[in-house]
Amino acid sequence: MSNLTRFLGGSPGSVLAKLIFLSLLVGAFMHYLDITPLGLIEGLFNWISSVLDLSLDTVKEVGLWVVYGAVIVVPLWLLSRLFGQR
Repeated sequence: MSNLTRFLGGSPGSVLAKLIFLSLLVGAFMHYLDITPLGLIEGLFNWISSVLDLSLDTVKEVGLWVVYGAVIVVPLWLLSRLFGQR
């Protein structure tokens, strides 16, 4: 068995025929659903962008919670350290 045949998983002709048949089926399905390859790529990038925006907004909001809490906690901690028993 040659390296090319082993890499392809069969003879080049049969692999080509299978790929053409599967491409025809997938292309017909995509046409039926009115999906284009560019639309898929754009949709993927939009989805990734929205997930990152959501994540960054969440991180920003949690950071604000930490700052708001620190406004109360840090002075109380400092006062307890200054006036606490040693």
